[in-house]
Amino acid sequence: MPKLRNLHKLIDPKVRRKNLEAMRLGLRGAWWRLARPNMPDPVFVVGCSRSGTTVTYETLAAAPGLLSFGHEIPQFWNGLYGPLNNGWDSEAAGAGQARPEHRAAAFRYFYQHLGAGRVLDKTCINTLRIPYLHKLFPEARFVFIHRDGRDNISSMMDGWRQGRVDGGFGLSQFFGPSPEAVAINDGEFQEWHFFLPPGWRAYNQASLEEVCAFQWISANRMALDASRSIPGKQWIRIRYEDILERPVELFQEVFAQLDIPFDEHLRERCASLDGRPTSIVDGPPRQQKWRDRNPDAVARILERIRPMMQELGYAPEH
Repeated sequence: MPKLRNLHKLIDPKVRRKNLEAMRLGLRGAWWRLARPNMPDPVFVVGCSRSGTTVTYETLAAAPGLLSFGHEIPQFWNGLYGPLNNGWDSEAAGAGQARPEHRAAAFRYFYQHLGAGRVLDKTCINTLRIPYLHKLFPEARFVFIHRDGRDNISSMMDGWRQGRVDGGFGLSQFFGPSPEAVAINDGEFQEWHFFLPPGWRAYNQASLEEVCAFQWISANRMALDASRSIPGKQWIRIRYEDILERPVELFQEVFAQLDIPFDEHLRERCASLDGRPTSIVDGPPRQQKWRDRNPDAVARILERIRPMMQELGYAPEH
């Protein structure tokens, strides 16, 4: 009597809610295919993990003219093109991988979950696929945030070790086991965390600070290179440190570039960012935090990250 054995599932509130949600998404997806409601191209917050993307995203999401998920959606983007369908090359994607059906799938997904409107997305792997996104969405805006490499890499190291308040950053939860043995930091880690850049295999037995430096350089290199082919009005570049030092003035400029009115509600929210804890890993934000958290490890990779720090406008000697 298999049907009787499964009867409890029909009355379980969690199962019923899940089934109703699946039905709702299915109906909205069917309606999108029929009506194809007009939707503007998205706004993407991009930047290396632990560079301030979350606080930037949450601040922009407070604007009434933007729709947002409230969380990252790497499974969706990787489902269009990612390690499970590109031979585990990486989580990067170029313009050559963009397909018209990917644009349609994205708008359908957005409409199913958020409705019609201008979508704000913050998914850190998209820092590795800006040319791909620009090809799919020629009118999209990109808000690129970067951070002093020493603090950024130190925070990533903490994230690799501690995870976050609501779970870890390990990639096996999305992809399953790695196709190659990983023994980072003398075997402390058997999987990659945060994101998988091109060339990751060469670092499977590296130290943790070398891996995080590689990730930081890769993310910022790919973002800077991609920015050269994006119209200036669609590329907004900000420094994490400015969120700590002048949050109101910074976000007033960002909202203006996004053509969103900077009302009193947004002003008050931005003013509250001054000194407000934003970390989901360890403690409140502050500059030069690396000196207390991982000073020796950061010192070992300082020469490696020096060129990128200088290109981003940071002075490694300070």
